[in-house]
Amino acid sequence: MKNMTVKNLVFCALMAALIVVFAQVQIPLPGLVPISLATFGVMMSGLLLGWHWGAVAVAVYILLGAVGVPVFAGFKGGLSALMGPTGGYIIGYLPYAVLAGLSYPALQEKYWGRCVLLALGTAACYILGTAWFIHVTGRTLAESLSLCVLPFLPGDAAKVLLSAFLAPRLRKAIKN
Repeated sequence: MKNMTVKNLVFCALMAALIVVFAQVQIPLPGLVPISLATFGVMMSGLLLGWHWGAVAVAVYILLGAVGVPVFAGFKGGLSALMGPTGGYIIGYLPYAVLAGLSYPALQEKYWGRCVLLALGTAACYILGTAWFIHVTGRTLAESLSLCVLPFLPGDAAKVLLSAFLAPRLRKAIKN
């Protein structure tokens, strides 16, 4: 792998660990999909590490969960968590990190550019997750949107705005 350095590997591991911690900060909802801060960790992974290493960090998180380590929201893990109603959202973290990482370094100084890419990442995660939710639960699109998208919009908007603001500041601290 090109540019594989100890520093890159350490930051990938650190971001994967932060996603694990953020996933446990959650608000359970009746629709089977909890509100959690995991997406904030995914956003920051892409913004801080770039699309490639951000995706590696998220892939590590997903693989840890897939083999049974309880890293997903509510300390869930295993293939059953990925095959359940929230599995599509977890898989949606990969394109999310890639889209967030596209802002690095091309748009790193443009706040609204980062926000747009994060919003696209959010949409990709919603599309994959909601499609999987419909497949697993048999609910209609309207029901699924009301359970799995609408309650999350305000929080995800806040996470987008905050991470787009914090990323350049944290990137400077990391470089030093």
